[in-house]
Amino acid sequence: MVVPIILGVSILTFWVLDLIPGNAAQQLLGPEASPEQIRALELELGLDRPAVLRYLDWLGGAVTGDLGTSLVNSQSVSGLIAERMAVTAELVALAFVVSLGFAVPVALLAAYRPGRLFDRLSMFVSITGLSVANYVLALLLVLVFAVELTLFPAIGFVPLSEGVGANLHSLALPAAAIAFPLFCFYTRFLRGDLVDQLQGEDYVTTARAKGIGPWQVLLRHAFRNSAFGLITVVGLNLGTLLGGTVIVEQIFALPGMGQLMLQAINTRDSTVVQGCVVVFAVVAVLANLAADLLYAVLDPRIRYGSR
Repeated sequence: MVVPIILGVSILTFWVLDLIPGNAAQQLLGPEASPEQIRALELELGLDRPAVLRYLDWLGGAVTGDLGTSLVNSQSVSGLIAERMAVTAELVALAFVVSLGFAVPVALLAAYRPGRLFDRLSMFVSITGLSVANYVLALLLVLVFAVELTLFPAIGFVPLSEGVGANLHSLALPAAAIAFPLFCFYTRFLRGDLVDQLQGEDYVTTARAKGIGPWQVLLRHAFRNSAFGLITVVGLNLGTLLGGTVIVEQIFALPGMGQLMLQAINTRDSTVVQGCVVVFAVVAVLANLAADLLYAVLDPRIRYGSR
């Protein structure tokens, strides 16, 4: 299903971009340009050609790894994405590790004694985090930790080559803005599934009857079964994780793919937008493929491609 999904995403993206009023020629020349000047630039950029032919030309190049040329600066889209990919990949990886790394132990502690103080507190934090958009949270983090407390920089990015500590320091706030809502979602989901496993499954009752301790029941039995649902949710939520980078990178002035795509949207650089969306779609599809493969690792009874 990878090929038809990516093809569908590319067609939908191209169609939506073609429906947006204006084009790159009008954005580049500005409102004072005459219709003749705009027409001349459209001919130069190939925007006068039918949308179907432009899409087929782009698709032919994309199959060979060539995502086209930017309409604004004539640079290779593949090269632009390659330059920005490292920043976005590091931001996504950091947010993912932080959200999942905190969500699992918090959910386990909450499910160990449901209804107690820690459980109620974790649920309150989770619901609060799910109620706040990541871009609103990003602005609040800047106000508190960058402006008032001056603990972290408000904008900017320090590459890994200049030091791991400085690099993580520059990514702390944007990663937190993306990770916190995901942490809340993972915690709420995993805690609910663990409680259902502990209270309604026969294998848990059998394990307890054998004298197995509560923590062993929780970790070795309930959590192992709940991990399947968590893996599915994590795979499906990668699209949300990638989508969050678009606004967050712009707020924190990070030179990543999200900022590149937003700038391309503003300038009607449809080729760059198309390339970014397709790359995001490929990553999301591969993440779901990895989640499917992990099922077989966690449960040897699951096998793909056999009857």
